[in-house]
Amino acid sequence: QVQVVESGGGLVQPGGSLRLSCAASGPRFSRVVMGWFRQAPGKEREFVASISWTAGSTDYADSVKGRFTIFRDNAKNTVYLQMNSLKPEDTAVYYCAADPTRFITGRPKYDYWGQGTQVTVSS
Repeated sequence: QVQVVESGGGLVQPGGSLRLSCAASGPRFSRVVMGWFRQAPGKEREFVASISWTAGSTDYADSVKGRFTIFRDNAKNTVYLQMNSLKPEDTAVYYCAADPTRFITGRPKYDYWGQGTQVTVSS
């Protein structure tokens, strides 16, 4: 069982930056893959980025490559999403999620989700 709590959302101007945080905990945490997702009004939830807690390997959606960076701090049990060069189309509720079985099954299956944090990019 994994618990995740995300924070750090807010209002930012286009071209600006914002950092989201996701505090995570649970047994066998080192085997967990952590992911960021987002959902804009009227749209389906979409994948943004993920990171393997143990190895630190990352994956990004094409729409955010070169602008967003996902990383983790082992001492704080926290994963971050650094968002730079933000665009209005980045506006969404951002969710942190945990996939505890990735290294067992080889398939993505995010079973634990945070409550979401609002990111609004507007002038």
